[in-house]
Amino acid sequence: MKRYEVLADAIAREIRSGNLPVGSRLPSLRQITAQHGVSQSTVFRAYYLLEEWGLIRARERSGYFVAPGAGISLPQTPQPAQAPAQRAAALAQSAKVDISDLVFSVLEAAKHPGFVPLGSAFPSPRLFPLQRLAKSLGQASRLVNAWSTVVDLPPGNEQLRRQIALRYLAIGIAQPIEEIVVTNGALEALNLCLMAVTRPGDVVAVESPGFYAALQAIERLDLRAVEIPANPVTGLDLDALAEALQTQPIRACWFMTNFQNPTGVTLTVEKKKALVELLAEHDIPLIEDDVYGELHFDSDYPLPARAFDKKGLVMHCSSFSKTLAPGYRIGWVAAGRHADKVQRLKLMTTLSASIPDQAGIADYLQHGGYDKHLRKLRGALRSQLADMNAALTRWLPPNVRWSQPSGGYFLWLELPATIDAMQLHRLAVERGISVAPGPIFSARHGFRHCIRLNFGHPWSKEIEEAVRTLGSLIEHAGEANGQAGDQAG
Repeated sequence: MKRYEVLADAIAREIRSGNLPVGSRLPSLRQITAQHGVSQSTVFRAYYLLEEWGLIRARERSGYFVAPGAGISLPQTPQPAQAPAQRAAALAQSAKVDISDLVFSVLEAAKHPGFVPLGSAFPSPRLFPLQRLAKSLGQASRLVNAWSTVVDLPPGNEQLRRQIALRYLAIGIAQPIEEIVVTNGALEALNLCLMAVTRPGDVVAVESPGFYAALQAIERLDLRAVEIPANPVTGLDLDALAEALQTQPIRACWFMTNFQNPTGVTLTVEKKKALVELLAEHDIPLIEDDVYGELHFDSDYPLPARAFDKKGLVMHCSSFSKTLAPGYRIGWVAAGRHADKVQRLKLMTTLSASIPDQAGIADYLQHGGYDKHLRKLRGALRSQLADMNAALTRWLPPNVRWSQPSGGYFLWLELPATIDAMQLHRLAVERGISVAPGPIFSARHGFRHCIRLNFGHPWSKEIEEAVRTLGSLIEHAGEANGQAGDQAG
């Protein structure tokens, strides 16, 4: 073993024995250097290795601390799959979804390479370690043997699933590896979960405003949507959800509990617990979309609802697309009691996620310094949020309000009620700027005076100028609509 591996192994034994309890601060680099007679470089490499093992977590400007899940062993026995209770047909209050045409028309502008991408759903690829990731992909590809095309079929590459399980462990969740199914990005994971627990005509509860891909999936599967209000400050309205569960035959829920798209809001720990308990009372599965959880600006990953699940009802979906490798399309679901069904659906639909890409990301997670990259990425997003806040304050009319997320890379703007977000979108497109208008985030095409902006791109004079132009468009539209109202009166 190399010196840093010997050092990491010694510290790991201290953690596992309880001599370094959960939450305790590790000795400083200077202390470890003096105590063990090694270089600071050796200590750094040892600490990075302990991070990859899920035993310690770094806190900015505070040092390294023993991770919440350091004292937990990975469970090896899968939970038995159980079928959810059958539900009746949808009530009249639920809505048939017709959103795809509107979404496609808006997204077409967002992908234009010459546009300022304020309406994009992705962060800038310049924020990702693509060269280092390519090295892992090359290394893994050379080692992939012919049998991996069979062995790595669903549930997926075992080493990758083990690395994912270790990331759960680092935040205190003992996630059985056997329940993890690797997918083609998180969107496929979410769709497979929805297919696993619903049939055509069933009712699904979604947030409003909520992720438009959830609405598109509901539309494609011939389901019906019940919209539960999501406040940009407090998040999901649990009272409204409880009432809907009493009055409508909801078969599943699809919610984002961390840095929700589009509002950026995160549910408190108390609300997440209450949400899981409420759904457990009704035996309703929760499809939890948590693709932004690693992009937190505070010191720790905000626990997902999955952390409070005792019945295997929470199907926790995420991916590496928003944090590491957008083009690789590698995601996963920790599917709980529905893991077997999700795995079979994966085999029946797209067969397998890319075998080399699975192996490449597994290699990167083990050797590439993923946590170091994430700290740098979070710092960049935090800085870009500050730049966006300053520009919005400079250029937007004072009657525009926007959210203040503690992670992710989206802002939700509430414009004056006289502003039509779709018209604003069209005017912005004419000037080479994309925005995401509110109606695409609602089954009923609501939020017509709201837009979502992306701050996931390094700040530039082009973005500054785009924000200034948006401010001018909003101000002039408000004046024009106000004059039209006066004339009508």
